[in-house]
Amino acid sequence: MRLEPIPIERDRARQMSPVVLAFVGDAVYTLLVRQSLALSSGYKTGELNKRASEVVSAHGQSGEIARILPLLTEEESEIYHRGRNAKKATKSKHATVGEYARSTGLEAVVGYLYLTGQEDRIARLFFTE
Repeated sequence: MRLEPIPIERDRARQMSPVVLAFVGDAVYTLLVRQSLALSSGYKTGELNKRASEVVSAHGQSGEIARILPLLTEEESEIYHRGRNAKKATKSKHATVGEYARSTGLEAVVGYLYLTGQEDRIARLFFTE
């Protein structure tokens, strides 16, 4: 495996499958949520894991996209809709089909923003009050 430098060109990221963007976005979002919880609380690992699982679940992400959807740029909204509408190889065990689709859209946006070097945008959308 060879690591590629980040960021990549926006055109290249837009050409990627939305499910691949969501694959990257899932990992990035999970890491950022865990980091935020670890740095902002005195919880032990069991409680940290419980709280992180609630936030990064399809149900939690579906609620989060409802909050930020009006804040998305046209480009981000297009990525979200591509992710939401994409065919997925798996199904969620603990979420509705709609929640799972919306969470995939959110993850695609996070993946796109991360791969294109827009970490500040991720922080503004998700981690500021």
